[in-house]
Amino acid sequence: MTDSKSKKEDKKQKKPKSLAYRNAISGYLFTLPFTVGFLTFLLVPLLQSLRMAFSTVKFEGGIVYEFVKFNNFKYIFTVDPDFTRYILNEFLQMVYTIPSIIIFSFFIAIVLNQEFKGRGLVRAIFFLPVILSSGVLVGIETNNTLLQGLKDVIAEQSNATSITDVVKSLFITEGAYIGPIQYIFDAIDRIYDIAIGSGIQIIIFLSGLQTISPSMYEAAKIEGATAWETFWKITFPMVSSLILVNVIYSIIDFFVRSDNEVMEHIKQTMTAQVEYGRSSAMAWTYFAVIAVIISLVSAFISKRVYYYD
Repeated sequence: MTDSKSKKEDKKQKKPKSLAYRNAISGYLFTLPFTVGFLTFLLVPLLQSLRMAFSTVKFEGGIVYEFVKFNNFKYIFTVDPDFTRYILNEFLQMVYTIPSIIIFSFFIAIVLNQEFKGRGLVRAIFFLPVILSSGVLVGIETNNTLLQGLKDVIAEQSNATSITDVVKSLFITEGAYIGPIQYIFDAIDRIYDIAIGSGIQIIIFLSGLQTISPSMYEAAKIEGATAWETFWKITFPMVSSLILVNVIYSIIDFFVRSDNEVMEHIKQTMTAQVEYGRSSAMAWTYFAVIAVIISLVSAFISKRVYYYD
């Protein structure tokens, strides 16, 4: 009897679950629908695709797999003239584009976090890129012959250059080195594409900014800190962990966008050439390249961000 009582008392005296544990459970519950959907609908096709990558697929009264080891991978790297070049082009374009998206989304999030009239409407406007970047609307935009025709007519009948070319001609001496400045000019010329790809990043940064306690800014103001010092000592460190989240999201979003050369090449190999084995090898190679890039970026950034409890 005494042992059973002591056991009951021990159970009562157990410490409550920590906040980190409860947050972990909540996270697993939120990801449970995706996990169930992945195991139900995607796991089998992925395994079948992996099998195709090491096989020659034939249709002889059904799907016939002929195991060819690494021949498909050798083909895409040694025979296919476009696959490696497309991956390299996409990688260089990613390195060139992601910083402008992160900087733009962080700046807009800081602006939207301020108190001003009509803030809700402005936030809704900046969320529109999330809707506009959906697959259906992107397809309408890229495949609309009327819009493309109007664009061609305007380009043929207009001799005006972009505003950045005018600014460069006014303030920059011909032949001078303008590497960093040229990047800013290019970002301005691509502001539409940057805004379209920054919707989710703005929301993530904005949610992080709203978690910063106002008392920290009040204490810094009492201590005489300037707005510039407050930004680098409070705002930036407190949301630096979200930079990693947004960079990873931006990399994935960039590599799976609708006008991706690699994905288009994989699609053409599968549909036009009916080479399911080679297209599967391309897809898995592309996946491995993205995974390596994300791993390296995560290892680099995670050591330079500030985490707080």
